[in-house]
Amino acid sequence: MGETTVLQVSVSQQHWAQSIERNLKRTLEHIDIAADEGSDVVLFPEANLTGYDFPYLVELDPRQVGEALGRVSEAARSAGLYVICGTIQRRGSAEKLLNLAHVIDPKGEIVHEYAKIQMAGKDERRYCRPGNKLSLFEVKGFPATMVICREGRHPELYRLPAMAGARILFHPACSTETIEALWWKRAAGRAIQPAGPNASIFHCCANTVGQDYGGRQSSSGGSFIKHPTGLSLAEADWYSETVITARLDMTAADGRYALASAEQPEFLRPYYERVIADLQARKDERPE
Repeated sequence: MGETTVLQVSVSQQHWAQSIERNLKRTLEHIDIAADEGSDVVLFPEANLTGYDFPYLVELDPRQVGEALGRVSEAARSAGLYVICGTIQRRGSAEKLLNLAHVIDPKGEIVHEYAKIQMAGKDERRYCRPGNKLSLFEVKGFPATMVICREGRHPELYRLPAMAGARILFHPACSTETIEALWWKRAAGRAIQPAGPNASIFHCCANTVGQDYGGRQSSSGGSFIKHPTGLSLAEADWYSETVITARLDMTAADGRYALASAEQPEFLRPYYERVIADLQARKDERPE
């Protein structure tokens, strides 16, 4: 058995342009794999249940999305682990959708939800609207935060929660590009960058693989679990649907770089204090 300072994390890498039925099937399979590995939490890619193919997902029946999320909640309870999964769906009477990540605890209850703030491609900007809070929650008692896909390029979204105590970043992603842009991104080292070196926290990224239905766009894979130093503890390849797992010694994450920014320069300190207090006050709000 692991010590109480250890968090075992599994990360799922899935195809991004498939039917909701197929997405649910693969999600349940990967929950079983994570449970068999003895993990405490399994992280899924951005919108892994609905997929990220907008012409398809926009037409999904909301009841079907709710039922799929319910099935995942049941699986989390059965497996006795945390599950972080994603949907894109309408909330309330708003015309535009929210890109959501759901944290489900080992009792099968949704204990935290985060809505993506920084929209990415033209379809997402057309169909989705931004959330209005930062993410702060706990997994097995360890403070955590979350960003979705391109939000990793907005470090304030995870450094501010690190100032508030978060020591691990969960990063669901669907890094889709044209084939040429994807290869250039890899060659130039512009794929998803580790958060550890500028925050001193663990970073777990679940990315997607595969091409859209037209064969024009592809996703870059390369899901990872990284130490606060930025070194890899586990990595996936560019093409396979798979699960990777690592054991994290949470004492290695102290958030010192983010905390130092909150202290100096001195004239900014009171502003950071107010922002962190507001972040904590809003963390349990349900995205609507």
